[in-house]
Amino acid sequence: MGSRITVRTPADYLFARDVCSYGYFLLAPNLWDPIDRSLTRTLELAGGIAELVITQPTRQRGGDLRVESDRAIDRSERTALVALLSRMLRLDESEQDIARFHAVDPRWAPSGRGRLFRSPTIFEDVVKTVTSCNVAWPSTIKMNAKLCDVVGAGFPSATALARKKPQTLRARCGVGYRDARLVELAKIFARGEIDEQRLEDPATPDDDVFETLVGLPGVGPYAAGNIMQLLGRYSRLAVDTETHRHARESLGFRETDNAMTKRIEEHYAAFGDQRFRSYWFEAWAAYEKRRGPAWTWAPKETGPSFTAAAFD
Repeated sequence: MGSRITVRTPADYLFARDVCSYGYFLLAPNLWDPIDRSLTRTLELAGGIAELVITQPTRQRGGDLRVESDRAIDRSERTALVALLSRMLRLDESEQDIARFHAVDPRWAPSGRGRLFRSPTIFEDVVKTVTSCNVAWPSTIKMNAKLCDVVGAGFPSATALARKKPQTLRARCGVGYRDARLVELAKIFARGEIDEQRLEDPATPDDDVFETLVGLPGVGPYAAGNIMQLLGRYSRLAVDTETHRHARESLGFRETDNAMTKRIEEHYAAFGDQRFRSYWFEAWAAYEKRRGPAWTWAPKETGPSFTAAAFD
């Protein structure tokens, strides 16, 4: 017999808008259903894997979330479950934090945009970021689906991934040159060598976090910038070919690559420690202009069609 859990949300929280705000909602083991506006997600808890279906029945800002599990969730597991969901859904970002973003960039106040979907753990965010580097988005989708299928139910834990041989990941998960780097990353996390609390502590300077991240296997400046926003640190951009495409198509920039990166950095500097959010919601709005609101996207159709060059 399963369980049903009610989770409170901030007064401005809108489930469909805030889940479908970043591409990771299209990556396994997340499954978005645009018809009933539900997110299905497996999580590993103390009692084992649980498959959850999450909805906001009122479909109104601030409405409670309904979380239905395929198995019974005891009291101790509920605390952990709510904590993981809060991180993934950004329920831990207050109305005041979103209002501060809107004060810096008022363009997004009418829509209420401000929260970016992420993973329930830092490790999963790091892996998803590494599998999104130097590759078209459809390949990122395939890699994450295979990692879930091959390494274990739900998203693989650091311990489970650390036990895999690099050649297994290359052959069965299609991760290519990332094989050894992913295993080494998993070992670092499994051994507890990453102080996750320090990375998420607002008192830790952004520069210190960035330096820690670029020291990890497979994490360069782009990946570190992206992981920082997944940590709730929006002061840096994650500049890649998609950022350049957005600058050309939406901002009208015409510089060559190095000059383009410099101009992009200068352009978003005006948004201070909110620059990533300002950039991202510009880019996301451009995607939605082509395909409609993200919550209407059918993952099996829209996700594989997305590339850095087109959204056809």
